[in-house]
Amino acid sequence: MVLGISASGRAEGITVEAVRATLDATGEETNFVSLTGLRINGCTGCLGCAGDNVCKQADDWNQIGRAMLEADAIVFGAPDYYGTINGLGHACLERTFSFRHRERFLLAGKLGVSIQIDGRAGSTVRSFIEMLMGSNKMAVVGNLAASGFSQCYTCGYGGHCAIGNVVARHGFLEKIEESHLPPHFCAQEEARDKARMTGRILGSMLRARRGLE
Repeated sequence: MVLGISASGRAEGITVEAVRATLDATGEETNFVSLTGLRINGCTGCLGCAGDNVCKQADDWNQIGRAMLEADAIVFGAPDYYGTINGLGHACLERTFSFRHRERFLLAGKLGVSIQIDGRAGSTVRSFIEMLMGSNKMAVVGNLAASGFSQCYTCGYGGHCAIGNVVARHGFLEKIEESHLPPHFCAQEEARDKARMTGRILGSMLRARRGLE
């Protein structure tokens, strides 16, 4: 099974679309999880997990953690916030610290794909996702990036906000029209094709592991 995780705070958006497109291309059984609306705390360093590799915090991450353990591969997508991964994505990944005590590495050998949405030059979204996968002894087998959809376009004030992305890209607007909006994932041909390619390769590798190809 391939687990897809969207770390975006938006229930519907480009991160969701990119993760789903990659999953669809695998030809495998998939499970999609959105972190939207979930309560996921950061690691507190309590070390309650040291003895049994089970996180002791009681929040929504536990269901994510169980899904990670059940998966053969994980596709993790997250948006760029201020040049790095967003808070939800960071908290979700850092909690995998509970899986790697006493050389057990419960995620070891699983295949991983990283997806970065938006990001200025030097963004660390991809490198952070892949660093956490690597620290869990996963094998990163692909990545892709897509343009994001800034909150400035939908906050209600973007056309007049001098510090927002709308004004930076289009100048002051009386009304934000459809033509001003960034392209949805389905309209980003290069990213869409990369998702299909990455998903197909991931699925092929999983079937080869099972001796089906």
